[in-house]
Amino acid sequence: MFPLRVPILAVLVSLALCQEYDYDPGSVLGPSGPNCDRECECPINFPSAMYCDSRKLKFVPVVPTGIKYLYLQNNLIEEIKAGVFDNVTSELRWLVLDNNQITSAKVAKGTIDKLTALEKLLFSFNNLTEPIIPPSKSLEELKMTNNKLTKFPSGLLNDKENLTSINIQFNELTSDAISGAFKGPKKLLSLDVSHNKLKKLPAGIPSSLEILYADYNNIDSVGAGYLNKLPNLQYLRISHNKLVDTGIPAGVFNVTSLVELDLSFNKLQSIPEINEQLEQFYLQANEINKFDLASFCKFIGPLNYSRLKHLRLDANNITHSSMPPDSSNCLRQASDIMFE
Repeated sequence: MFPLRVPILAVLVSLALCQEYDYDPGSVLGPSGPNCDRECECPINFPSAMYCDSRKLKFVPVVPTGIKYLYLQNNLIEEIKAGVFDNVTSELRWLVLDNNQITSAKVAKGTIDKLTALEKLLFSFNNLTEPIIPPSKSLEELKMTNNKLTKFPSGLLNDKENLTSINIQFNELTSDAISGAFKGPKKLLSLDVSHNKLKKLPAGIPSSLEILYADYNNIDSVGAGYLNKLPNLQYLRISHNKLVDTGIPAGVFNVTSLVELDLSFNKLQSIPEINEQLEQFYLQANEINKFDLASFCKFIGPLNYSRLKHLRLDANNITHSSMPPDSSNCLRQASDIMFE
């Protein structure tokens, strides 16, 4: 069983998302306000929220004035009809539509495209084939995982200056389909494009990015200088792809910002060069047949050594005996080096 590897920032994001869903009906819900749709609940003690989740709804009800947080997840909704958001076009902040049956063609004009103040749009586990993007410049989080997205046209996010998180994993996106899609959000911190059909890492990503996940794609190479354009990147995962030695330019991962690098479940035969500042390095399930200490330390001395704490090399073609004598000096902070 593989150990759990979750960056602190990712944990905080996850906890924040859980809070959007896991409310206590006994403490939050109560008598509804007079303007609330009869299918939903608008607690008097939380009048800016409307809870319509898990009610087998087939439509989005008309949202009354004053609602800022709308929960519609876990229903049977197939379409969003025009007019349902007319009362809250400049008020609605959060819109949660996860776990429904909505298609892109069934999102009418005059609905999401009129929401000018939206901060969070959670639209996962539906049947979207192209992204639905609100005009709001306040948008901070966009989540459209587990859909059927085949394209993400460039320019859709150009004015999203406050967008910090994009999750579009588990779709059918190719590298061409997302070309230029992420140039706009200058404050973007996290991008997850895992479980798609990418052949290369996304291009044109803002230099603000700290987390990039591209697991389970068809990536076989990383462009020279790719990480030099992302000076704030700390967490990079490219596991379960088709990376080979010839697709890894010399020193491409040797950048000071990286804290975690996951290249597991690929086809590498040698250990790529990394920076001494890297702390977590995952290379299990490759075809590595030699342990080159120069991949970790160019020089070894009192101040020249690797800060690596965890290194996984299990399911490769090397053992602990493959490590050269100076390994203990180079990897002096490594508390866990796994070969089997």
